[in-house]
Amino acid sequence: MQPDRERLMKRRAEMIARGDWRDETLLDHLARAVAADPDKTALVAIRSDGADGGPGQETRLSYREIDRLSDHVAGHLYALGVRKGDTVSFQLPNWWEFTLLHLACLKAGAVSNPLMVIFRERELGFMLALAETKILVVPHRFRGFDYPTMAANLRSMLPALTHVFVAGGQGPDAFDTLLTPPSSMPDATSRPGPDDAIQLLYTSGTTGEPKGVLHTSNTMLSNLAPFSDRLHLGTDDVIHMPSPLAHQLGFMYGLVLPVMLGCKAVLQDLFAPAEMARQIVQEGASFTMGATPFLNDLTEYVEHTGTPTPSLRVFVSAGAPIPRALVTQARQALGASIISAWGMSENGAVTTTRPDDPEEKATSTDGCALPGMEVRVVDLNAAVVPSGQEGQLQARGCSNFTGYLKRPELDNTNAEGWFDTGDLARMDADGYIRIAGRSKDIIIRGGENIPVVEVEGLLFRHPAIAEVAIVGYPDARLGERACAFVKLREGAVLSFADMTEYLQAQHMARQYVPERLEIVDELPRTPSGKIQKFRLREAAGAPRSVSP
Repeated sequence: MQPDRERLMKRRAEMIARGDWRDETLLDHLARAVAADPDKTALVAIRSDGADGGPGQETRLSYREIDRLSDHVAGHLYALGVRKGDTVSFQLPNWWEFTLLHLACLKAGAVSNPLMVIFRERELGFMLALAETKILVVPHRFRGFDYPTMAANLRSMLPALTHVFVAGGQGPDAFDTLLTPPSSMPDATSRPGPDDAIQLLYTSGTTGEPKGVLHTSNTMLSNLAPFSDRLHLGTDDVIHMPSPLAHQLGFMYGLVLPVMLGCKAVLQDLFAPAEMARQIVQEGASFTMGATPFLNDLTEYVEHTGTPTPSLRVFVSAGAPIPRALVTQARQALGASIISAWGMSENGAVTTTRPDDPEEKATSTDGCALPGMEVRVVDLNAAVVPSGQEGQLQARGCSNFTGYLKRPELDNTNAEGWFDTGDLARMDADGYIRIAGRSKDIIIRGGENIPVVEVEGLLFRHPAIAEVAIVGYPDARLGERACAFVKLREGAVLSFADMTEYLQAQHMARQYVPERLEIVDELPRTPSGKIQKFRLREAAGAPRSVSP
């Protein structure tokens, strides 16, 4: 599971010489936090009570406690046969167990593989098999779903998977059994070096097959230092995280960043704007981060209820461009700096606006590159385009990932280190970019990528469907939603309910199911036969023919 060593060593020499890689791991930062203030609250995790996301069980852990308990979990993982470079997967909401598991994986030398709670058998079967996962941790219940039963069904298909533990469960497979003092601990040689893989995170690609992004301590931590410097974050801040920790945004900025700073993290497991506002006020949160829907809904709640959030200093919105009007509205309602950011699972936040940026930059761009990173906009011949002209966005620097698990051919990083992001952008004379769209065929719904080709492939197998194409259409809250254009077989009929039930029967994640269905006589094509999706996107603005 280790990255390409030759390429990494060449890159390493450059990053060390520049001072961007500091050869530390998160355990170095944890040790400093424990030494500085062992009884300081490190983590507040509030489990929701019911579907409305209201407050439920609350867990508070100090730095001393997360260090001790992650030691225990690491010891048990080692006793179960986990060794350096092995994969431990956890499909958990934003619960305290998530943080302990990542720290324990670092101590045992394992690779953390966070998995979104929306994934079902279809997605998980592929991901766990590719990673050769040894240990899987799931919740007992979340939003009414039975995860242990799903895990049991998967286990019969995954010979490498030796143990499944259940957070909130009972009996010998309960996660709590990992919190008891172990009989032994892995020695220091088990711990990963700064260039060893420490995270495997799946992201959907244009092929519809998830790609396993690999990060090391050097690539991940080198992003967080300049990020916190730019936003003036420190040990006295309180970081609130409503975004899933299984997403790179939540993982890096809600789990890793607080430990790196030695500050308090507050985890919200089920987003509801009223509960988010309550947690911000109760815990004195000064920083939060999420996709546009989080910003939109919190802003509307604060405006409609008059609930102030006086401690909130910075809200970073990433995952999709923020509508300009929302930036202005949120500033007024929340009294915080609204920071636009762009990044990917492959490199974390690459560009952000600055807290002191003028109005024009703050409201109409996605920021400029963080120190240690570079961005450029090129044409199809890889020539840099003039300022203001649209082209392909590329990124290079310290926080770019080290490759895709077992899929080196999918890494489109060139010999000079430029990673082709697949996004279209414009750059102004000051180096600020604005994302204009995507050249890859992915819809971003509420900050989450929808694997279009995979969904199309499943629908194509439906007996009523002759041809299918899925495109995104604008949505004020989520940024985009998905519309399926379908040509039916002769004499066949298909309703929206039929389509939805069919995809759910294929164990497709609910968020991937298209929210509109348009029945057409023919799909528009080029002379070579390629579907003209730009025409379908235009048509998606027309009145709905079939919808929920």
